[in-house]
This record gives sequence, C-alpha cells and structure tokens, in this order.
Amino acid sequence: MEKRPRALTANSTVGDWLDHEKGGPALRELLGRGGIDESALAPARSLPLGKLVELSQGRMPAEVVDGLVLAVNDGVVPDEDDGAWTERITPGRFAGKTVIVTGAASGIGRATASRILREGGRVVAVDLAEDRLRELDGDVVPVAADVTDQAAVDRIVAAAGPRIDGLANVAGISDDFSAAHSTTDAMWDRIFAVNVDGLFKLTRAVLPAMLDAGRGAIVNIGSEASVRGNAAGVAYTAAKHAVVGITRNCAFMYGDRGIRVNAVAPGGVATGITPPSDEFGRARTGPFMRLIPGVAMPEHLAASITFLLSDDGININGAVLPSDGGWSVQ
Repeated sequence: MEKRPRALTANSTVGDWLDHEKGGPALRELLGRGGIDESALAPARSLPLGKLVELSQGRMPAEVVDGLVLAVNDGVVPDEDDGAWTERITPGRFAGKTVIVTGAASGIGRATASRILREGGRVVAVDLAEDRLRELDGDVVPVAADVTDQAAVDRIVAAAGPRIDGLANVAGISDDFSAAHSTTDAMWDRIFAVNVDGLFKLTRAVLPAMLDAGRGAIVNIGSEASVRGNAAGVAYTAAKHAVVGITRNCAFMYGDRGIRVNAVAPGGVATGITPPSDEFGRARTGPFMRLIPGVAMPEHLAASITFLLSDDGININGAVLPSDGGWSVQ
C-alpha cells in the first residue's frame, strides 16, 4: 500500500515543505515571486515554516503561510499531528524558585524566561528593552539594566530579593567576524564587556545568596565559538572561550557547596544577531558556516537551558552542553 504523504502545516519544517510533492512546488513558486532562490533557505530547513513570518520582519505575512497550508491541503487545515517538535511544558518544575534571566527581551533569553514562567517560576527579567520585558506573562520582575554596569547589577540582585535559585546569563552580542589584524579596540572592548565582564559581574553578585542557601544553578551561554576557531571573529571567539573558563572554574569552586554551574553552546539560532560584515573573516569562515546542520529556534535552546537550571540537571556540573544540532561533531 502506498503511504499517503504527511499533511503539511505551518509547524512543518521548511525542509518538509521543500521535499513534499505538493508543498515543494508551492513554496518554490512563492519564493520565485519574491526573487528568492531556494538555496537562501538552506540554513532554515529545520525551522517551522511559520517561524519565517517572524524572521522575515513583515516580508512574509502570516496570511501567506496560511494560504500555502490551505493550498497544499485542498482547502482544509489538517488536524493531524505533523510530527514536528513542540515545546512540552512541565508544570511546577520551577515552582517557588526565583531565576534571573538576562537578555530576556528577545531571542534565547525571552524563550528561557517564558518557559520558566510557564513552569511556575518567578523570573527577574533583565534587558535594555524594558517595554518588551513587560510583555512577558506570569510572575515576572522586569529590570531595565545594562549588565556591564555594576550599579545596574546591584539593582538586579536587589530586585530578586534574598532568594536566588538560578541565573541564566544569556545576554550577549556578536562581533563582525574580523580577524586579529583588523579587530579594533572598540570591538574587542565591547564584546568582552557584554559577553564576559557582564556575565562575571552578575555571577559574582548572585553567589552570596546561593552560598547562604547552600544551593543554586547557573547556566552561561557559550557558543560553537567556545570550542572551535572557525565560528566567529577573534573577539567573540576569545570571549566565548572565556565563558567556558569561568563556567568550569566556578563549577569546581562551588560544586561542594550545592551550586551547579554549566554552559550551553548553541550553534546557529534564529535570532536577530547581525550577520558578519568583515570581508576577510566572512571569506575565511564562509565555507565552514555552510556546514551548519540548520538553525535552531530560541525555544530549542530554552529547553536545554531550563533543563540545566532545574532539578532535572542535579548531577550535571561543569558541563559545556553543545545544543547545536550536531555541528560540534563535524
């Protein structure tokens, strides 16, 4: 018996659409009308088609995706499960816990804060964009702050109160992929200020409360650039290697005091990080970037981060978890 092709939905991946006998031609026709070559979607093959609505910043309205779904399903929105990954909330996993999340206004930080809130936690949400922090639902304490400023770090800890169960150091910025010979002092200083100094200052600030309580979990966001040299420029690469050093040292220093410190190393993620602009660096890293298995959604990273923050990660300390779709094994 011939197997009936699985119905396509907005939650089906771009790859599923392109490989489908009806979805492929329909999506390619749509791309063609916009002057877009199919190869431009190669990094997004693992993303749900509906995610492109958000990433396109208005260039692909939700109505267009809805129209495609109807077109390939004979005018009917399918009810069946298309087998795509969906976030599975664990009710009460963070009940009674206070977790500080930086970079919480967008991307990985927002997905992490949102998941902790939906799993019963209290989140001190930190970012420069205060208006977006207030859009989060649940027991959230929005704090507009620059993590590179010590006074701001003090405000974050004060907002959290005496009990701090977790810290997700997500805030970060990318460099322009410049190599050492063309990296400016301004680029180097800014990358380290946000990605290393801010992370260290906030880690230092929450440790007294965790030491008093005899428990706590810290998750730092590293990168594929934490473990290889061909994923970014020299400033970002050096900074993310430093994040791993901080993680491992703190894991050793405080592991016997009930405090776990781990890192997550993402690969490509569908966020608003600016693409590389340095010509030399882009030319050198370009061939390797094309080997990325596919960009992940922020929710994929939030699943890894919240696992390590929660009691489910009880026996994990000092780990650098590649959450990269397998890029690190290449």
